[in-house]
Amino acid sequence: MTSATMPGPEPEFTVRLAQSDADLRAAQTLRYDVFVRELGGGGPLVDHESQLERDRFDPYFDHLLVFHEPTSQVVGVYRLMRADQAVKAGQFYSESEYDLGPLRSSGRRLLELGRSCLHRDFRGGVAMFHLWTGLARYVETHGIDILFGVASFHGTDAQKLAQPLAMLNHAHLAPPELRVRARADHFQRMDLVAPGDLDRRRAMIEMPALIKAYLRLGGFVGQGAYLDHAFNTTDVCLVLDTARMNARQRRIYAGERAG
Repeated sequence: MTSATMPGPEPEFTVRLAQSDADLRAAQTLRYDVFVRELGGGGPLVDHESQLERDRFDPYFDHLLVFHEPTSQVVGVYRLMRADQAVKAGQFYSESEYDLGPLRSSGRRLLELGRSCLHRDFRGGVAMFHLWTGLARYVETHGIDILFGVASFHGTDAQKLAQPLAMLNHAHLAPPELRVRARADHFQRMDLVAPGDLDRRRAMIEMPALIKAYLRLGGFVGQGAYLDHAFNTTDVCLVLDTARMNARQRRIYAGERAG
């Protein structure tokens, strides 16, 4: 995958896959800033001295990076793992949290997404547009059919997340043939609020932006949430079937902007 730039003589952002140890360290540095410093996450391989958020799966993923050209700074990252890479790693990352049997038995080409984050100074702007555009090009290049991965709510108190979790369960549960299920050891029911008591406005306000973005693309969630105490998150598994996306959703996913 080559760099992607916006038209113009001085592009502000470029997107490409990590090509060196220095690129990977830049991604891990941003991840440390977001997932450890901001959100209080952790893990056995996190390097607090060097301020790197890392794990044993990093060598097997492709790492999609967004560079801010004026500062040469990595401001956005995505981890991408195809099925052939998962074989080398021994499993997909999210298989530690979810039974992926329905996806594995589908016979379709899978891509796991993870560790998506943006530098705090570049959220709500065009950096995310570039990250999505790079992802869409990667999916097209590799002929991917289904994208999936865990996305997180901050904290592990499910009662505080009852409204958005219930909305996901009642309105966005994956169809049976794609319905992965959270592992029993950390399984958390999501139907914590009855459909008649659901406050949809509050649920959407409390929904993380990344999850809302996948829902706009027609994404689903698996059965149950997973309480990740080490990372201080409540995780849901998002599944996006590219064949089910309508024309408008495809335009959004491909990074096309109106006007």
